[in-house]
Amino acid sequence: MQKKIVSLLLVLTLGALLPTPQAQAEELPPIWAHAAIVLNSGGEIVFEKDADVRSLIASTTKLMTALVTLEHASLTEEVEILPEYTAVEGSSVYLPVGARVTVRQLLEGLLLASGNDAALALAGHVAGGEEGFAALMNEKAAELGLTGSHFANPHGLDAAEHYGTARDLGRLMIACMEKRELVELLQERTATVGEQRFLNHNKLLTLCPGCLGGKTGYTEAAGRCLVSCCERDGTRLVCVTLDDPNDWVDHQLLYNWAFARYSTRNVTETLAFSIPVVGGEREELPVRACELRLFLPRAEELTLVAHMPRFVFAPVEAGDPAGTVSVFRGGEKIDETELYFVRGTPAAD
Repeated sequence: MQKKIVSLLLVLTLGALLPTPQAQAEELPPIWAHAAIVLNSGGEIVFEKDADVRSLIASTTKLMTALVTLEHASLTEEVEILPEYTAVEGSSVYLPVGARVTVRQLLEGLLLASGNDAALALAGHVAGGEEGFAALMNEKAAELGLTGSHFANPHGLDAAEHYGTARDLGRLMIACMEKRELVELLQERTATVGEQRFLNHNKLLTLCPGCLGGKTGYTEAAGRCLVSCCERDGTRLVCVTLDDPNDWVDHQLLYNWAFARYSTRNVTETLAFSIPVVGGEREELPVRACELRLFLPRAEELTLVAHMPRFVFAPVEAGDPAGTVSVFRGGEKIDETELYFVRGTPAAD
């Protein structure tokens, strides 16, 4: 295809998606959480409340424990339960000393039943103990950019040097949801470890439509902590609440509010053009835009600017570039994608 001679600029306005009735409410009703955040899978913030305040995070810690474990061990590896793994306070899956269980079973006990003994067993298996494992946790935190967090243990029991923020836990959950094995584990409703059978502590799996998983946490000092992920109509959000006595209700409230106002949509879905062809067997060729999915407020109006040639010379191959589409929001360019020829044509004889 020869270089274009004259360019054509088309400006189109993409109307806003109609807000749902919930979206018409003026403000989000008050929530109980001392700190909270809602963000999408790309890290874009929808709502936050004291999201950078360092707090005790209790057993939501175990999301990092699971993530680090999966990066250093396979699910089928066997772990021998040593006496020191069972000598821990708080929630437990009652691992018998001397038993051999798989990493998968320990992760099930860790995530569904919040077993502190399972956390110690995984730390011992992966890094020889709590200290070495905490070092791996902090290395991962630095890699993920969790600047407001520090880990001192794999279970989340209160410690002076063990803390996090709602923002960091949100980013951690996004990373966890990129691990297929971890998503599957978080969605399990029941698990059996040894002779013990456990139910998933995460009530949102039943209460909240679209919930993909989450992790609870509680100590008297930390209060109730909850991290969850939910997906509806192709939009995935993460919610974190810290020190929240009404967390089940607050997560549902925050999700309903956020999904009513935001969506992920293909902004180029309806774009279709045709470009005249000079010297080809076809007089014109259809042009489409590459898919461009953006996370946007439902009430947002966008302007799309298409840059393409007024005509092209044959021959043209299907898939050849045909220009670009720029997306503007309030006069500011926010993204761009390519136009391509859906069909081609040889030169006429």
